[in-house]
Amino acid sequence: MTLPNFSAPPTDLVHQLSDQKLVQNDARFETLYGGRTNQVWKVLGGDGDRVLKLYGSSLQNPLFRNDAALEARCLTALEPTGFVPRLCAAGGYHADHWVLYDHAPGTPWDDDPAPVAWLLWQLHQSSVRVAAPAGCNGSADLAGHGQDILDLCAPETRDKLLSLRPNHAVAPTAKLCLIHGDPVPGNILVAASGLTLIDWQCPALGDPCEDLAMFLSPAMQLLYRGGPLEGDQENRFLSAYGEPDVLSRYEQLRPWFAWRMAAYCLWRMENGAPDYERGFQLEVEALC
Repeated sequence: MTLPNFSAPPTDLVHQLSDQKLVQNDARFETLYGGRTNQVWKVLGGDGDRVLKLYGSSLQNPLFRNDAALEARCLTALEPTGFVPRLCAAGGYHADHWVLYDHAPGTPWDDDPAPVAWLLWQLHQSSVRVAAPAGCNGSADLAGHGQDILDLCAPETRDKLLSLRPNHAVAPTAKLCLIHGDPVPGNILVAASGLTLIDWQCPALGDPCEDLAMFLSPAMQLLYRGGPLEGDQENRFLSAYGEPDVLSRYEQLRPWFAWRMAAYCLWRMENGAPDYERGFQLEVEALC
């Protein structure tokens, strides 16, 4: 489920923003595509283009939170880094919420993975701290999270995946940091000036391996750019990230991340998103 595909924001929301002098009375809006939960528009004109995101609350996603207040906090805290858009304002609209931020130049990532690795390394090394929920940390957390997702699926479709669950234990790490939580290709904009990381609605204080696994996920790469990474692309990404301890930990946790992502793809398939079927198959193949 997603928000209705408005070609422009609701009229009363536009009036609300206009009354607050956040958009011009004659502002023009261009629908932006790529997100799978929220409605997003490019606001044209004024003193520079901006992005208006109206959050949807119709579907409770078991893997990706959708927290407007958390996104606003992250954009504010990370503005000095230069790799996030500048937040202009945030507010409420009936039962939902919105954020308004400067439009970042660029196109969704689809080529060299090394700059993405560098971007995530910068985030994970940052001293910026945001009050964010805890992410999954270790195999026990991933097992529990994956099971919670499977519990939402039909019994006849989840049995095979339950039989493929990894059985090796990986202890939690004490080296936690702010992670994006959803660094898929559509959330990484590439421009001549550098990379911008957008869509901060599900960050966490957690294991940096979560971000590595999300970017490398065959299902997410398929959904956002048409296919999984090739082996040499994955190797370039990992080499560029560096941090041998983190990479060693990621390799231990890789099957657990694949198993949880397969559970998520199964849940999406059962909730009206048939495009996740091939992603489910890819994640299962990564397990076998």
